[in-house]
Amino acid sequence: MSVSQSEFRAAMMDASAPVPDGLLDAEAQPAGRRFSVYRNNVAVSLTEAMHQAFPVITKLLGPQNMDGLAGIFLRQHPPSSPLMMFYGEAFPGFLAGMQQLAHLGYLPDIARLELALRRSYHAADSQPAPADALAVDPEQVMQARLQFAPAMHVIRSDWPIHSIWRFNSEADAPKPQARAEDVLITRPEYDPDPHLLPSGGADWIGHMQNGNTIGAAFEKAAAEAPEFDLGTTLALLLQGGAVTSVTIERPKT
Repeated sequence: MSVSQSEFRAAMMDASAPVPDGLLDAEAQPAGRRFSVYRNNVAVSLTEAMHQAFPVITKLLGPQNMDGLAGIFLRQHPPSSPLMMFYGEAFPGFLAGMQQLAHLGYLPDIARLELALRRSYHAADSQPAPADALAVDPEQVMQARLQFAPAMHVIRSDWPIHSIWRFNSEADAPKPQARAEDVLITRPEYDPDPHLLPSGGADWIGHMQNGNTIGAAFEKAAAEAPEFDLGTTLALLLQGGAVTSVTIERPKT
């Protein structure tokens, strides 16, 4: 009797499941004990991977609670690829669906932020635009279009996710205040760097990604957030090496 891949995977991810019937070892003997040892090693490795992938979630919940949560997640979302760098893509949605954690509504967005930091770390390299690419008169700046690095990400949230992340990652970080926060992730060197965006900054970047000029994107962002600070947002992008090219439209004559 052969064992299907789905049966093998289901048993591998669930420590309470019986060893599949007909599973034999290299010597054609029942593989019960060896399978159990292998299953335990896989579960331990994947649980550790979740701890490393979501260190702030682990700190917020506690290591033991994270162990239990990871065990449930592993059974529902077994790895679909041998590349473990992005394992946990479904974790934010998984957290959002856990009724037991509904009182911690910020957890899914913290998980999204931690996933984005990992994506940024593994993103393709890119060459930043020259430092003087926008050293032109203001009218020309407003006519410029920007291209962004693959490592750049923007995470929007109704929760203070940047402050929560800092409070649980950096010594002496201030206590989070109840407010919505949008986060820009850049990778100026080798490690991703999260920044708190000013009000309207995420909207402006989104409009730029849709092909708008700096000026057109500014008008749209300012309509939604009149206090939008273009200079601060643009400086964060340039200093973080997130702008890879600048194209300035010349007025038609």
